[in-house]
Order: sequence, then structure tokens, then C-alpha cells
Amino acid sequence: MSTIRPPRQERSAGRPGRAVGPEGPVDPARWPDVARVPRAPVRGRAARFLAERAFTRIPIRVRTPAGSLPAGGGPEAPLLDLHRPGDFYARLGAAGLIGFGESHMAGDWSSPEPVRLLTVLAEHYADLVPRPLLPLRHAVLPRRSGRDDNTPEGARRNIRHHYDLSNDLFALFLDETMTYSAALFGPGDGPAAEAGPAELAAAQRRKIDRLLDRTGVGEGTRVLEIGTGWGELAVRAALRGAQVTSVTLSAEQRSRAAQRALRAGVADRTDIRLCDYRQVTGSYDAVLSVEMVEAVGERYWPVFFTALDRLTAPGGRVGLQTITMEDAPMRASRGAYTWMHKYIFPGGLIPSVPAIEEQLRTRTALRVTDRRAFGTDYAQTLRIWRASFEAAGAQVAELGFDPVFRTMWSFYLAYCEAGFRAGMIDVEQITMERD
Repeated sequence: MSTIRPPRQERSAGRPGRAVGPEGPVDPARWPDVARVPRAPVRGRAARFLAERAFTRIPIRVRTPAGSLPAGGGPEAPLLDLHRPGDFYARLGAAGLIGFGESHMAGDWSSPEPVRLLTVLAEHYADLVPRPLLPLRHAVLPRRSGRDDNTPEGARRNIRHHYDLSNDLFALFLDETMTYSAALFGPGDGPAAEAGPAELAAAQRRKIDRLLDRTGVGEGTRVLEIGTGWGELAVRAALRGAQVTSVTLSAEQRSRAAQRALRAGVADRTDIRLCDYRQVTGSYDAVLSVEMVEAVGERYWPVFFTALDRLTAPGGRVGLQTITMEDAPMRASRGAYTWMHKYIFPGGLIPSVPAIEEQLRTRTALRVTDRRAFGTDYAQTLRIWRASFEAAGAQVAELGFDPVFRTMWSFYLAYCEAGFRAGMIDVEQITMERD
């Protein structure tokens, strides 16, 4: 049985107890801000006015219990089904996009094609709020506080919030490699839209092998991995004859990764530690980190990139895989507190490539030697994960995860897939060498 941790938050005033479809009321102890509809009459009316104006400019369909609303999409456009419009607008007015996500968790709205709907909304993000009102977002929407900062203790807490949910949960939707990052598909995987878990496993190994190749990992290479995951990269590097040190803050991941190294016969070449990257010492020929910098937080980027430089031997290489976003949106949104921070990844910030380059230029002797972007592959990865997760609904429930969690997790995967399909975010492998 899993212990499901509610987000760290203040409970809002509001009406208790909303049902999630036919599966019963929301547990207010686990999900206080989902169970309670905020009392926001003025903001709710404003949100209704702005949303209904936006619907007419966006190619979607909107349906309510009273009938369809005027919207910009034809009969083939994705559908936004508002089951409880009043609650939807109240949440939207009180908390913006956090309220949008909580409203879905509460069952106020749904869509038969959530990725298509969210992709269209992402593509038309600039049309959702009239331009003269954009400066007001910072005044009325939630902003970050310091409670999720990635101090050594904060980082451990943030990582536990997500990665220590349950190894069994992640095993239900990840492929056999237990790799929780973008795969790299190739011609041998067949049509991308038809790829499944078997093709995903091959694509994950291709992604890892490309990173190992670019950083010259082979017999006798001293490898440091920052962010172990469930051990696939560490095992594959050790199978090449490398001596691997891998650090993680997740006890669940460390346990599974150590077991996998033992089964693969490379336990003598892998040292998997429960350790913060800031505590690592030594000098390594290759330093690898896959989709971990997003969890570091802007305040600690200088610490992270200085550590990369400090730990890489002269002439050594760094292989970094990271989700990225354009620089202007990143800088405009870096102080915002989002649904993703509240429920999925507290304390994180997706960097831009210019932000990474600035850190490298000002704090390190590392220079970029290779870049490869493959955001469309991440969309395919997420599509397979979501299909597997939803197909495993009964097993997820048996692990102790309630209907709100299952709705939240499916929304999280759809939300991310839509971001890659709309081009709002990308993913890159960046190889660097230390002069």
C-alpha cells in the first residue's frame, strides 16, 4: 500500500466534498484544494467573462449541461466538456492554471481527447487573456515562495514527493528499462504513432547509448551519474567496462537500481549512493545527468554547473539531457507557482538553452561540442506512458492510489505531451568537454 502525500499547501476556504464522477467524494485530507471550491464570486465572474470570450477565438468546442457555448472550433475540434461550469470558473478565477488543473481533478471538466485539447490551448496560449490584462497576471495569480527551494533538505523532500511514491507504480507504465525520461526513436521502431512499450524500450536504450557514445564511455572510464533513476544508464555504462558512481536522493530508486546492477552482474563496477550532488567529490572522465537539472531550481543553477565543472577531469566530457523552453517564456514565468509545482514537481524550473550557456560561460571551463533536440520523441514517449498508465488503472488502485491521484497523473502526462506537441517545450542532449 502506498502512502499518498497531498501537496504542501494552505487549505482554502470553500464548500467541502465534491464527487469525482461515479467514484465517490474527494478526500479533503488528501486533496484539500480539490475537495473545496473556493469562494471567489468576483474573480469567478471575471474568469467566466474572459474564458467565454477566449473560447470564441480558439479552435475548440465547449459543451455545458445547458448546451454548447459559442466557440471557435468546428465539429471536428477537440471538446471541452464543462460538467460544473460555476465551480470551473470559480477555481479558474481564484488560482488561474492551478485552478484549471484542480478543476479537472475534481471532475468539473473533462475531454475525450485531452492531449488534442491541451495542445490547442497551448498553441493559443497568448489568446487566452487579452493583451492589456497580461501585466495583471503577476498581481492576481500565485507566486513562488521559498518553501520549495532546493536546499539540501528541501531537495530531499521534493524528490521524495515524486520519485518515492512507489517503484511498483512507475513499473506499471514505464517500459522494461524503467527509464523515466525522453526516448530517442529511430527508423527501426516503425511508425511513431504505432510504437508501444517494446519499441519504447529500444528507443530508451538508443537514447542512453547515444549519450554514452558522445561522452566516450568505455573500458576503464570513470563515470559519475547525477540522478540515478532506476539504474538503466548506470548498468549500461558498467556493461561497457566503466566504473560508475551514481547518486540519487530517492531511496526507492537507489534500492531498485542496486538490485538491477546485481542482476546484471555489474555490482562490482557500480557504486549507487543516496547522496546530494553537492556532496560528491572526485574527478571523472564522464559526468552524465539525464533530466535532473530541471529539478535543481534557478537559485541553484550556479551550484549545479559549478559542480559539473569541478567533478569533470581535464579533457573529460559532460553529457546533459534536459527539457528546455524558449528563453523569453522561461524568464517571464520563472516566479510563477504552477499546478506542476503544487502537485507533481515542487521546486523545479525548466531552463532555456541560453540560460544553460550563460552558466557554462560564466562559471565553468566547459564548452558545448554537440547538441541534439528531439521533442517530438518525448511526445511519443509520453503517449505510450499515458496509455500504459490508463490501461493499468485497476493495478494503480490496488497500490492504494485513489481516483483523484489517477486523474491527476493522467492529466500530468497529457499536459506534458501537449507541451511538446505544441512546441512550448523541447528536450535536448547537450555534450560538453572540459578544456
